[in-house]
Amino acid sequence: MPTLVHLHDWPDRAVIGTVGRPGQRTFYLQARTGRRTTSVAMEKEWAAVLADKIDLILDELMTEDGNRYSVPAEATPELVDEDPVDQPVEEDFRLGSMRLSWDAATGQVVVEAFPLVEVESEDEAAALEEIEPEEAMILRMPVGSARAFAERARRVVRAGRPLCPRCGEPVDPDGHVCDPGDA
Repeated sequence: MPTLVHLHDWPDRAVIGTVGRPGQRTFYLQARTGRRTTSVAMEKEWAAVLADKIDLILDELMTEDGNRYSVPAEATPELVDEDPVDQPVEEDFRLGSMRLSWDAATGQVVVEAFPLVEVESEDEAAALEEIEPEEAMILRMPVGSARAFAERARRVVRAGRPLCPRCGEPVDPDGHVCDPGDA
């Protein structure tokens, strides 16, 4: 069966956002093109890494000789989307792997997201590498939008529960008890 591809080329909106309260948030990579929205559930750590890797690609482009694209050093404030994810969130799939690249022909950062596939053995995992995924999301963003996307993703990641100054663990709204071994 061919892969169902959720393609967002020059999307109207692309964000990392959350649903739920700190400590119980679900993170989403969400893109909208016209009336079509794709929402991919992901772990908080994926969001942080994606933001860092996008910035790394853009920073490298800024220093590349002969680069014809005007890559902003920082996110342009008016491009940083502060709104919540589009509701209702209908999860298309849970993120299992991701690929990030640069398309020099179009001047876009390309994020490819693939679903999580549960396996029970190393043999099954090895076999999966040769099988086309059932679904994929391909998100293509110009440099300014990509920089703003990364800035928002960092803000969303930091907006979680505050960390305890003694043990460094997240503090829940109703309190926190430090583990003596952590302090």
